[in-house]
Formats: sequence, structure tokens, C-alpha cells
Amino acid sequence: MRNLWIFISRYNAFFLFIIFFTIGIYLTVKNNSYQRSVTLNSTNEVVGTAYERLNIFKRYLNLGMVNDSLAAENAKLKSQLLGLTTIDTAKDVKVIDTVTNQDYTYLAAKVVKNSITLRNNVMTINKGTIDGIKSGMAVIAPQRGVVGFIRDVSEHLATIQSLLHKDTKISVTLKKNNALGSLVWGDGNFDIKKSFIKEVPNHIKMYVGDTIVTSGYGSFPKGILVGRISKPNVATNDNFLSGEVNLFTDFSTLQYVYVVKYKKAEEQKALESAVKPNE
Repeated sequence: MRNLWIFISRYNAFFLFIIFFTIGIYLTVKNNSYQRSVTLNSTNEVVGTAYERLNIFKRYLNLGMVNDSLAAENAKLKSQLLGLTTIDTAKDVKVIDTVTNQDYTYLAAKVVKNSITLRNNVMTINKGTIDGIKSGMAVIAPQRGVVGFIRDVSEHLATIQSLLHKDTKISVTLKKNNALGSLVWGDGNFDIKKSFIKEVPNHIKMYVGDTIVTSGYGSFPKGILVGRISKPNVATNDNFLSGEVNLFTDFSTLQYVYVVKYKKAEEQKALESAVKPNE
């Protein structure tokens, strides 16, 4: 306390100046309409700017919750845009493929880790066995494009073997004529925006701009957009052609994905496992 009094007595002239200056401003503003209006306008502007900044900060803090709700809503809208039947559910969206009579369910998941610079890239999502996730399920991008397959699953998390992986192979077709091929990545080109369609019969001609979609053979629903041909008709040493594909999926910006639950996956797997190779 003694030191405080010493400090005040040492700088008393400064404190008196602040006090009288404040009183002077108050009296000036109070007794002069022009100064009062200018002060009020300036104060309102400062307060308004402060509230605007505060609201922006609050909206930023709520972005995670907003994104989660948008991802779930987009799953429903995606089904409607595809002309498929949906049911009202808070978690999954049931999709009935009227072409192949296959039942699917889309489950929105958030990407918590993602690699794109390796030869074999893997990402992690915040859904696991508690959400019904199983190894081998297909994963697609929210807007358009394929992502990969579920690899390992824990109770609350799962890893995805990305399309950007040497062991990932997806059955695709040319949209214009349903010609089958296989989509692979990294065959001499590790560009995350490009892939390759292979094993296309050599009597099928591909052209720049041809659209590639999923064939429906496997875990992916039929007709999921994959990309467009950028370099067609590359000859191989067999009776097939290959082509370079510009992918629709931007792996560098993925924040949410849809895990595709195929209702008949276990039945199909059990049936196909009973068939012996070359039988």
C-alpha cells in the first residue's frame, strides 16, 4: 500500500491531467450537439465493428457443427439428385438402385487424417464399427468422384485405402457405351489429380472428354462419376488399351466422405468365395 501511495504522489500531475481531460471531454460532448452527435456516431461504429468481429468469431467456432449437419443433409440431397429413393434417418440414407436392384446406405464421415504425397496413401475417418463400418466398404466424395475402400476399422475410427494407392483397383466403364475397364493410380505418374483406365478392349475407341463412371461391379454403386479421359487409346502389349483420366475427386481438399454400405456385400462375398479359380 505504501508503494502505491508513493507511485500516485510521484505521478499525481499525470493522473490529475487524465481526470480533468476526461471531465472536459464529457462537458464538451454534453453541452454541444455537434460534438455529441459525432461522438455517438463514432461510438456506434466502434461497437458495431466489435459485435461484427465477435459474431464472425462465434460462427467460426460453430463451423464444425455446421459442416457435420451439411454433410448429413448433402447425403440426402445426393440421393434425390440421382433419382433414387431415400428414407428419413438422422444417421444413414438408404439408397435403392432401381437399375440393379441393389440396396445401399450412405454414411457421412469426417476425414481426420489424410496423406497424398506417398506411393501408398491412406486416410482416417471418424466412424468405426460402432457406426456399422466394415472393411472393404466403398468410399466416395461428397460432390462427385471415388475415394477408395475401407481398410482397417476400430470402434470409433477407420482407415481408407485411398485411390492413390498401388493396390487400389476399381471397376469402371465409359459412360457413353458401358465399355469395361479398371481404374488404377501411380503407373509412372503420381499426380493426385490423374489416374489411368486400363484393360479396355482395343476395339473400343476413347476420346478426350469421355466420362468415366463406376461399373456397379463391386462395392461401388453403378454410375458414380470418376473423371474424364485426357489422353485416350494408349496401346499396351496385349489386346487392350489404356487411357489417362483427370479425376473429379480433389484429394488435397477432402474434409468429408461418404461410406457406402452395400446390403448384399456379405452374401455376394460368400457366394463368390465358393467359386474356385479357373473352374
